[in-house]
Amino acid sequence: MAISWKYARWFGAATIAAAALVGTNAAAEDLTLWTLNFDNGGANTALKKVASDFEAANPGTHIQIVQRGVDEHKTALRVAAGSSKGPDIYFSWAGLGLGGEYVKAGLSLPLDKYYTQYKWSDELLPSAAAFADLYPGGKHGVPFTFKGEAIYYNKKLFQKAGITQEPKTYEELLADAEKLKAAGIPAFTFGGSVNWHVMRLMDVLLETKCGADKHDALMAMKTDWTKEPCATDAFTEFAKWTSDYTLKPFMGISNQQSYTLFVAGRAAMMLEGDWLVSQLSGSGVNLDDYGVVPFPTNTNRLYGFAEYNYVSTKSKSPDLAAKFLDYFLSTKVQQDLVGQISSISVNKNVQYANQKPLEAKWLDIFKTYGKVYMNGDQAFPLDVTTEYFRVINDVAAGNIKPADAAKQLQTFISGRT
Repeated sequence: MAISWKYARWFGAATIAAAALVGTNAAAEDLTLWTLNFDNGGANTALKKVASDFEAANPGTHIQIVQRGVDEHKTALRVAAGSSKGPDIYFSWAGLGLGGEYVKAGLSLPLDKYYTQYKWSDELLPSAAAFADLYPGGKHGVPFTFKGEAIYYNKKLFQKAGITQEPKTYEELLADAEKLKAAGIPAFTFGGSVNWHVMRLMDVLLETKCGADKHDALMAMKTDWTKEPCATDAFTEFAKWTSDYTLKPFMGISNQQSYTLFVAGRAAMMLEGDWLVSQLSGSGVNLDDYGVVPFPTNTNRLYGFAEYNYVSTKSKSPDLAAKFLDYFLSTKVQQDLVGQISSISVNKNVQYANQKPLEAKWLDIFKTYGKVYMNGDQAFPLDVTTEYFRVINDVAAGNIKPADAAKQLQTFISGRT
C-alpha cells in the first residue's frame, strides 16, 4: 500500500524520534564505575560479581568497571573534574584531603535526597557514615569500606628475636625493635616509591608523641608546627625508625614489593590495614604465622580511614547510580561480601561467623576503639599533602634534619594562607 508523502514524512520523523528516545534510554541504563585495582584480588572479583548481579536484577542495565592503580586513578579523577565527561560513580577516600579535593572541584554530587530516600543512615555504621558530613553543601558519597590500620607481625621472627608478647606500649615496641635489630631482622618494611606508604609511620608517630588533641590541631593546621615540640619529636622518631629499624633500601620499592618482602620473611612487621588478611589468604600463606596489634600510641584511638563511592556530577543517570549504591550497601549484599572486600562491613546489620583468627582479632579491635585518627593524606588538603610527602621523604632519605622538618612544613602552610 502506498503511503502519501505527508505521512511518510511524519512516519520518518517519528521513527527518528523513537530511535533517539531508545538511544537515550539505553544510555541511561549504562553506568561507569571508576575504582582501584585492589591489591586484594578477591575484592576485585567480588566487586565485579556485585555489578553482574545488579545487572541481572535490572535487565538492560550495564555497569562498566574501570580499574586503575592509585596514582593513575587520582590523575584520571583530576582530569574528569576539569572536563565535561567523567564516570557515573567514582571511588575515593573520605576526608577533607583526598576525597575533599574532588568535592571542592565540583566532581561530587550531593546525595542528601538519596540518603533520605534509601534511609542509608539507618543501615550504615555511624562511624563509617560520618565522613559524608565533612563537606560543605550537603552529604557527599557513601561508605565503601571502613578501614583500620595496625601492625601485622611475623610470629616466627618475633620468636627468633626473643619477643614473647605483643607490644602494649610504644616503649615496648621500641624495645622489640632493638631485639629484632640484634637478631639481624629489620623491624618494618615499607615501600617508599609510593608516598603514602611510609607516611603511615609518620602519622602514628605524630599520634604517639603529640597525643590526640595536638595531633588533630596540627593536621587541621590550627597549630603552628614549629611551636609544638612534639612535632619535631615525631620527626626525630621517624628518622630513627627509617634509619635503624626499616628494611633497606625502601625508597625505591613499591608497597606491593614491600608486601612480597614481608611474606618472604625479610622483615618482622608491616603497618597495614585490615584488608591485608584477605591479601595474605590469597597469597597462600599460613595465617596462623601472623598476628596483628594496633600501633601502641597510648591515646586509645585507632589509626584508620574510610573509603567512599561518590556519584559524579558528570553522570547522566544519578538516580540509577544511587540505586546501584543502595544495592551495594544492602544487608544481603554486604553479608555476602564479608571477608572479600573488607573484614568489617559498613552495614551495621551484618552478622559475622566462621571468622579466621586474624579477622576475629580485627573485629575485636573495631569493637574496642570508638575513636579514629585519619591518615595524613586524608586530613590535609592536597597541596599540603604533597608538601607533607616531600618533607617525610627527605627526612627518610637523610636530606633534611628532623629539627628542620617541622619548620619547612609550617613555612609552606603559612605561605598558602
